[in-house]
Amino acid sequence: MTAPLENPSSTFLLGGDLPVARMGFGAMRLPAREIAGPANDPETSAAVLRRAVELGVNHIDTAWFYFHGGLSANGLIRRVLHPYSEDLVLAAKVGPVRHSDGSWGAPAGPRELVAGVHRTLRELGRDHLDLVYLRLHEDDDETVAERFGALAVLREEGLIRHLGLSNTTTGLLATAQRIAPVAAVQNMYGLFHRRNPDVLDACTRQGIAFVPFFSLETLGRPEPTEPLARIAARHGATPARVKLAWTMARSPAVLLIPGTSSVAHVEDNTAAADLRLDAESLSELDAL
Repeated sequence: MTAPLENPSSTFLLGGDLPVARMGFGAMRLPAREIAGPANDPETSAAVLRRAVELGVNHIDTAWFYFHGGLSANGLIRRVLHPYSEDLVLAAKVGPVRHSDGSWGAPAGPRELVAGVHRTLRELGRDHLDLVYLRLHEDDDETVAERFGALAVLREEGLIRHLGLSNTTTGLLATAQRIAPVAAVQNMYGLFHRRNPDVLDACTRQGIAFVPFFSLETLGRPEPTEPLARIAARHGATPARVKLAWTMARSPAVLLIPGTSSVAHVEDNTAAADLRLDAESLSELDAL
């Protein structure tokens, strides 16, 4: 059975004051394997969450719109982990609007963003959130200042400790930073979809956490299974663990949040934090 994280290099100081394990957990797949369903067994999802924390995860990424039917990620987190340990960092996203039937609405305006934060606080049973991301969309060039500003007010009121951006560019990051400090960026990034490398570089230079989502996905690209399997065998690891270790090796600012609805997968994913790929393997993976 996988042992808890012990490597000191697997930690990061989020926002300059919150030490977190660089291997975190994304809660999107707790209610359902796919966001459209079918729903997961609640006890299995509870076991996954419990096991992640047992393995040393203290950074959990969630959102109020992660739900399927009556089962929600926030509800599971509260049920399993409340009262929360002092070192647990809960990060939440706001921005998308999702109706009770699962359909999606237009992106949230400032009032809806504030309502989303308050809803998340109620669902998690917290008086503040450690980190809140504004999830951006393609038209946010003109609205990011107003929307991020609404969250900055909540930060000043003590309801949010740190602010982040999701799905951002370096230009939008700079716009937000003129309003309030940005502690983390959450963008799509992984071995087979290396998008916006300039954003990763900017985060690394500035000490901003870079939190990639969908790191294990190929997003329609054929996966080169033979070289990946060869490198995995070289290190006595699974291909998934190798993909996560490669992503973590891109920068000391990278914090991973792979999500799963399987206890076995959460154990394998978490073990990637202690996998050190050799220079030859990194070079081969870089070339894929």
